[in-house]
Amino acid sequence: MTATAPETGAACIGSQPPGRRERKKQRTREALVDAAFALFAEKGFDATTVEEIADAVDVSSRTFFRYFASKEDVALTFQEEQTHAVMSALAARPADEPIMTALRRTVVEIARACERGELGFDPERFTCMFEMMSQSPTLMAGSLEHAQKKQALLTDVIARRLGVDPATDLRPHVIAGVATCGFQAATDALRRYPGAFGSISETIDHAFDILENGLNEPPRG
Repeated sequence: MTATAPETGAACIGSQPPGRRERKKQRTREALVDAAFALFAEKGFDATTVEEIADAVDVSSRTFFRYFASKEDVALTFQEEQTHAVMSALAARPADEPIMTALRRTVVEIARACERGELGFDPERFTCMFEMMSQSPTLMAGSLEHAQKKQALLTDVIARRLGVDPATDLRPHVIAGVATCGFQAATDALRRYPGAFGSISETIDHAFDILENGLNEPPRG
């Protein structure tokens, strides 16, 4: 079956509150995500099918594909939420904070929120997502692709903090790339050596501490 473009069910910025139809779409989308993660936790990512996710919500596979392009897309909704939280939190950091310090505190803050169930994050879903990426090369590939796509957004946020134009200044690109690689290195170390560096947030904090010591670009006055 050919998947159609996923529907988010979200209202446009500045528009009126969503109507009944949009609210129903959002409830369906959330139900599909909830059902998917329940099945992922029970059966594993690779063993779960789109048909099973749809059946759990009592909708057809065709309906599923109105909201998501694939089961990988469902799983990565959590990563998408994390990304938006990081971007918002980074933009709100003090303007005089050096960039790697701001990145470190932001990423660790969001990771801790995921672990503790704060800021609306589900800690069980966070753990499930991490375990699935450890077990599924397909999902890991999707996660890496997602990170690469979002790196451009991070570059723009960093450029604004530094007060530079990313079209003429390479530093925001390099800093965003290094930060992305630092995060991936931390999660890869945890997968290979579970518990060796502490919790997920502690390992990420340690990775960014290493980056902060040599890559702390100060803000422009």
